[in-house]
This record gives sequence, C-alpha cells and structure tokens, in this order.
Amino acid sequence: MIRVLPPEVARLIAAGEVVSRPLDVVRELVDNALDAGATRIEIELEGGGLSLVRVRDNGAGIGADSVPLAAVRHATSKLEPRAEAVERVTTLGFRGEALWAAAQAGALHLITRPADQVGASEVWAQGEEVRVGRAAAPAGTTVTVRGLFAGLPARLRTQAPATAEVREITALVGRYVLHHPDLHWRLGVDGDPRLVHAPADHRGAVASVYGPLNANRVLKVESDGEVGVRGVISRPELTRARRDRMHFSVNGRPVLAPPELEKAVIEGYAELLPAGAAPLCVLDLRVAPGDHNPNVHPAKQVVALADLGGVAARVREAVAAALAQHPLARAAPALIAPPAPSESPRNGSFPELTLVGIYQELYLLAQGEGDLWVVDAHAAHERALYERLGRELLSAPPVELPEPELLHLTPQQLAALHERAAELQGWGLTIEDFGAGLARLRALPAALAALNVPRLHEQIVEGALGNGPDPRRDVLAALACAPALKAGMLDQGRGELVLAALAACEHPWACPHGRPTTLRLSERDLAHSFGRRGVRDVARGRDAEKKAVLKESQRH
Repeated sequence: MIRVLPPEVARLIAAGEVVSRPLDVVRELVDNALDAGATRIEIELEGGGLSLVRVRDNGAGIGADSVPLAAVRHATSKLEPRAEAVERVTTLGFRGEALWAAAQAGALHLITRPADQVGASEVWAQGEEVRVGRAAAPAGTTVTVRGLFAGLPARLRTQAPATAEVREITALVGRYVLHHPDLHWRLGVDGDPRLVHAPADHRGAVASVYGPLNANRVLKVESDGEVGVRGVISRPELTRARRDRMHFSVNGRPVLAPPELEKAVIEGYAELLPAGAAPLCVLDLRVAPGDHNPNVHPAKQVVALADLGGVAARVREAVAAALAQHPLARAAPALIAPPAPSESPRNGSFPELTLVGIYQELYLLAQGEGDLWVVDAHAAHERALYERLGRELLSAPPVELPEPELLHLTPQQLAALHERAAELQGWGLTIEDFGAGLARLRALPAALAALNVPRLHEQIVEGALGNGPDPRRDVLAALACAPALKAGMLDQGRGELVLAALAACEHPWACPHGRPTTLRLSERDLAHSFGRRGVRDVARGRDAEKKAVLKESQRH
C-alpha cells in the first residue's frame, strides 16, 4: 500500500534535504549574503554550529512587505515564477529553501533592514510557526539559527564532532574568501576569530587562507572572451601530491570541479609540472547563464556546463598563457646559508646570457641581469629539441612504412590504442589493432621517422600508448632525450649554441620531463657566503628586483 505521509512525519525527512549539518546552514546563508550584494560578511559558530550559527551581512536586506514570506518554502526573490527562469540562473541561491529548511532543523531568528527603510523587521520561525515583528538594526541582514537538530534526535546523534565540523566550515569559508577576495570576511568560533580577511585581490586571498609564503609564489591569470578565466596559479615549484588546493568557481559559485577542469590546469603547465604533482590554483570561470545549470546537486556544489570541453580548453590556454609571461627560473640554493625565498614573479622573457665557463662538461656558467646563471646543458638542449620536433611534427605528410611492423601490446596498451587511435593518426602515427594482443605500426610522422634514435619504433609506441594524459608530449619528450648533449660532449661552441637555442624556446624554463633548465644566484648571495662587506655588497640582479618589489608593496 502507498500512503501519503502526514506533515509532521514528512518534515522529519525533508528537513535534511537542504540542511543535513551546520556546514549546510553556513553555505546557504553565505550564498544569500552574496546575492544581497554584501561587502562585509561575518560568520559566528558555537558548539560546532549545532548550538549557534549566525551570519551577519551589510547587504540589501529584505523589505518589510516581503519579510513574512522569508521563511516560507520555495519563496524567493531570485527567480522569476516562470519555468524558463530555471534555465538562466544568475544568483547563488534560487530555490527559496534555505531559511525554511533552517527553521525546520532549528530555531531561526532573522533581523533585516534595507538601507532606505526606517526600522528593521524581525522574524522568528521554528517548524511551521512563524512570527514577525519590528526592531531597530543597521542596514543589512543577520540570521541566527540555534539548537540545530534539537528536535531531530536521530539526525543529531549522527553529527560529526564539533572540531571536525569547524574544520570543514573553515575550509568552506576559505573557499568563499578565495573566490570573493574583494569583500570583508570574518569567521569566529566560540568567540575566537579563526579567519579574517580584508578586501584584496586573489593573491591577498591566498595569503589569508594559505599564508604569505604561498601568496608570494602565485601568478595572475586573466583571460577574457566567451569563457572568462581569472584568478591565480602557483609557480611550478609550489606543488602538492594532492589536488586539494585546486579551487574553481563558476559565475561566483564555488564548485566541486569536474576532473576535466583539474586536468586542463595540469596540462596547461605541461612539462613545468612533475608527474603526479598538482598546483595551487584559484580560478573564477564566467560563462553565459544559459550555458550552465546549478540545479543538478542538492547543495548546488556541482554545476553542469553546456560545453565542458570548450571551457576546459579555455582554462588550459589561460594557464599556459599566464606561465609563458613570467620567467620561471628557480633560485639556486645558497652556498652556506639556507636558500633565500623565491623571487616575486615579474614580466619578461628569457634573459640575454653570456657564457663564462663550463663545469663538469655538463653545466654552463653564464651571467645575465646581474646574476650568475647555471644552465643544465642536457636539459636545455632537450627542451630545444622537443620544441623543434613539435614544430616539425605536422610540417610534412606521414611516412608509410615499407613493411608494417607487428607489435606485441599489453592489455593496457590495447585499451589506450582503442581510445586514442584517431588522435594518434591526426598527427601522423597509424597503429592498427591486429587481434590476439598484436598491432601493426603502419605510418610515422616524417619528423620522427628521420631521427637516428635507438629503439625508435618501440619508444614511439611506448609513449603513444602509455599512461600519460598527453601521448604526443610523451612521445616527443622521449625522442628529444636521446640525442640531447650528454656529459663530456660539451665545449664552448656547443655551449653558446645551447644558450641561443634555449633563449629561442617558447617555454625555456623546464625540460620536457619537468626538471629545471636553469638556476640563478645573485652576487649578494655569493658576497655573503664569502663574508664580503663593502662597496659591492649592494642589491643588484635578482636582489635589486626583490628590493624594488618590496618598496612598491610598502608604498601601497
């Protein structure tokens, strides 16, 4: 038999659809504050949020005529009452469930006043009981929820410990800070401030959430167009084994990013990022309202994008463009003292270097911009060969092998072949499944067929059908390594050619495998290590740049 549940039973079930924990209350109330145009948002917690959650903002407020509807389910000012309006959501909240759900799960108190209204309105709501009154209050809205789940004992017993809930709420508020850095934010826990942020840019938000050391190692990303991409990404030396500091928002809404967007960021780094490493990034994506749907997840943490592949491509291009605008040479370790902090990012390209010597028949010693540069000749030559192969890859038709070569493939390689065959053929590599674990190599790109590299065909197949996300890059990286200069092959003439070739590279700062090509050491570091003090102990080169950046920051 099917029965319609009475309202008091339905309430016990439905109360958890929007609010299942204190974090949900915080998210919904912060979304409301942002939709109201607030420039200052303060969050207070007691007892991990179960005793009290309070969100105070200085936004537009709710007019006295609308206040009686504030805690009514599916009553909202953010969506027109037409079906097509759901297809073009422009606000963070839109379902009209947040205040109603909070009142079902606890005792709701709301006090609100628009700036042009005399006197504030007050609402008390719990369950289906709602009372409205008048009060005195500054412009804006304050929402307090007390005794969360006190009337829902089963749900109360399954709540996380207060410390765990506070940790996750702090992380949530940190994400809002990262994506809305131009606002005042304050999170207080049991009377103590946990997170305080004054209006700044994305770099300042990273400093508030992850500390100044991380903020000093991020680069600005800014790309406009049909899909706007703005924010910051970390320099290649600032990486993590996990992707927990890769943050995305879509039209101002912090979201759980689809793997395609995380992959796009990592691919934007290309060889600058070691395998298995993830950067820190904060990227705000702007798409047309009709090109995204936030109504696919109960907590609206997941959005559906109409053209996910196109958005991912724009993200990849924006990340690559941001990295290309900055010199990414890593600071050499100090000779005795601990290494100095990495220099602040600056605009420019590869410097003009003058070769002054060769060390161990592998490292080039050069001077430029007032600093001493150490260049790994093998890595630099490898980078130049890699980019040359990439340019030549499609410059001539592929070469058909006189006799197709029969290959034994592993099950993983066969699976990769079925997935990638069309992509590989697009740049001239034709491999056909021959059945019984065999495949036939029929054609090679002309640029690769002419290479004098041991095990050429084997290396091409291993790279093309390997585990890497970009088979083209894996193949070219493997083939660039073999002919690159090795220790003992270096002399003055070859050293100067390597420096010239590196300077002509589009991305000269890392070899195709992610190792740095250059390190730089300032004269001041050398002077201090030798204990020198005198007229030459002045800021120059990289130190002069750091000093200029410091003065500029103090001026502001």
